[in-house]
Amino acid sequence: MIPLVKVGMPDKADLMPALEDVLYGGQIGEGEAVYAFEAAFAATFELPIAIAMSSGTAALHAALHLAGVEDGDEVISTAMTAEPTNLAILHAGAKVVWADVNAASGNLDPAMVARRITAATKAIVVVHYAGYPVDMAGIMDVARKHGLPVIEDCAHALGARSAGRPIGTIGDFAIFSLQAIKHMTTVDGGILTFRDQGLADVARRFRWFGLTKGKPRTELDLATVGWKYNMNNVTATIGLQQLAVIGSKIDRHKENGRWFDSVFSAENHVRPARVIAGDEASYWLYTLMCDDSDAIEQALAKSGIAASKLHRRNDAHTIFATSATPLPGLDDFARHYLHLPCGWWVTDEDRIAIVDAVRDCAA
Repeated sequence: MIPLVKVGMPDKADLMPALEDVLYGGQIGEGEAVYAFEAAFAATFELPIAIAMSSGTAALHAALHLAGVEDGDEVISTAMTAEPTNLAILHAGAKVVWADVNAASGNLDPAMVARRITAATKAIVVVHYAGYPVDMAGIMDVARKHGLPVIEDCAHALGARSAGRPIGTIGDFAIFSLQAIKHMTTVDGGILTFRDQGLADVARRFRWFGLTKGKPRTELDLATVGWKYNMNNVTATIGLQQLAVIGSKIDRHKENGRWFDSVFSAENHVRPARVIAGDEASYWLYTLMCDDSDAIEQALAKSGIAASKLHRRNDAHTIFATSATPLPGLDDFARHYLHLPCGWWVTDEDRIAIVDAVRDCAA
């Protein structure tokens, strides 16, 4: 079976000695390994700052808090994402307001976002779905006209670029996921980044009970609510080792994705999902638009190739029932999309087999 997603780890010869050092070094909680990882992650992905968190969901909750989202506010988001994106909005006490997506990519449509803004709107959350960049120029234009902060959910998009700029550096806030099956994993974890460096201490207190880490608790005053959202030295050590090899893995995702784009562009009955001209997708998953996605998924399974839609559109969940609204673009996208394996584990022979199976079914 060619898997759709796969856990990737550094070579044992590099990882295990580093883990042994931290596990028996006397400090496995948040400490110097976390701070070294934050600095290295920010440098690797050209971010202004990196605040390491226990998960991407925790990072998103923190971003919403820092953006000023409070109980009763509205946050515009997409229903085409994994559930944690929108659960984090509920964690912040806000109401999710769906905007429609571009049917060719599954990403939020700036014009549809503009239509959903009200006096209660406090922020816009965009998801670079499957590693395909959102139209960030359009989104930022809408946001600036209305004075709204933009939060980029980059959980699928590590290493992607929009108009030459690294994903995660265009909005006011951004988060990355280091969960088990993402481009890069620390077993679990996340990264928060933002433009305003004056928020760094607030973010660090938010991830540690509202307290300042490293100072005696007998000398601290707890003035605001915080959470247990910090990363630990063990996962950070895995992250440091991952950064040494992640570049080549992301490059393979991109190489496979571009190859699929070139092949499927010439096919009948299937077509690549849209990548905006000048943008660079990181293809966490390859998104194929199909006349009959169910038939192609079944044909791939018979050939030993895992493919699926992977995510359930979030507006189908009962917990988001009060946000219901027509989403014709998403209806169209949901009928036609299918995710194919595209990662570092997909060999040249594998991708030929994938294309052959799609051709056999779509012919």
